[in-house]
Formats: sequence, structure tokens, C-alpha cells
Amino acid sequence: MGFALRTGDDGRLRVRPSPDTASLTGNGPYVVVHPGAGDPARAWDAERGAETVARLCDAGHRVVVTGGAGETALTRRVSGDAAVDLGGRTTARALAGVLRSADALVTGSAGPALLAAAVGTPVVSLPGSAPAAADRAPYQVPSVCVEARDGDPGAADAVVRAVRRLLGTAG
Repeated sequence: MGFALRTGDDGRLRVRPSPDTASLTGNGPYVVVHPGAGDPARAWDAERGAETVARLCDAGHRVVVTGGAGETALTRRVSGDAAVDLGGRTTARALAGVLRSADALVTGSAGPALLAAAVGTPVVSLPGSAPAAADRAPYQVPSVCVEARDGDPGAADAVVRAVRRLLGTAG
């Protein structure tokens, strides 16, 4: 809008303070998967999401699945027996806390990706609600765009590789 930043403002997105959410997520490292997009027509396919969660767990990651109040059926299916299901259980502020403590976020939705950027969490961005790759690369946090689409063989493996790349782990 033409205004200069205040002295000392580096221009990064940020949310402060974000709450401690260990009572929701448990202790220890985890990856957040956010399969919804606010609009059911733009959300991930539940089978794809469930396969992605299973592959992340098989690769040794603890997974927390998030989503809005209208996405509880989707988050329940995607979580299965392998992940913590927080579908419909977080406010925007609590989601910021969940994301702040996460190792990475996997999503196709611009809103959670930008919130992750605001709390400094790396993002694996998938095709989804964001219209262009530039919109899926959150500002000033490490990110990887995975172009695999629903039905692509190996899409879940591509997500696991992207998470490993962001976290600097082998594989």
C-alpha cells in the first residue's frame, strides 16, 4: 500500500503469542497434515490424504491432522489409526500454536500455509486452493511445492521426500 515498514520490522509474517498446544498434540516432533481447503470441492481426496499420512508414519514421522469444524469426517478418515486427529478442535490461535511446534506442514490450502509461515514453520505445499505456485510458496520460510495431483501414483511418496528435504534428513 506504499507504507514503509517500522524501524526494526523485517517484514516477516508472524503471530504472537501462540499458545502451548502440547495438550492437543502430545510431546515430541511431528508433521502437520491439513487436508481441507474450507471448500469440500477443493479439499484433498480422503484416500490420498490417508495414504500420505500412512507413508509419513512409515517413514518415522509422528503426524497430527488438522481441519475446520466442517472437515471432521475428512480429518477422521485421513488420520486413521496412525495420526492424531485435531479436526474441528482448534481455534485459529490454537492452530497457530500447533503449527509453531510442528517440524513441517503439508497442505494444499493457502490459509494454513500462510499461518505456518507466520509462525516460522516450513511448508510442503500441494496443488489445492492456491491458484499458482508462487501463491503456494509461503513468505520467508523453507518450502517445497509438490506438483503431484490426486490419483498420481507416487504422490504420497513425493510428499515424504519433500518433508525429508525440508527437514534435511536422508531418503
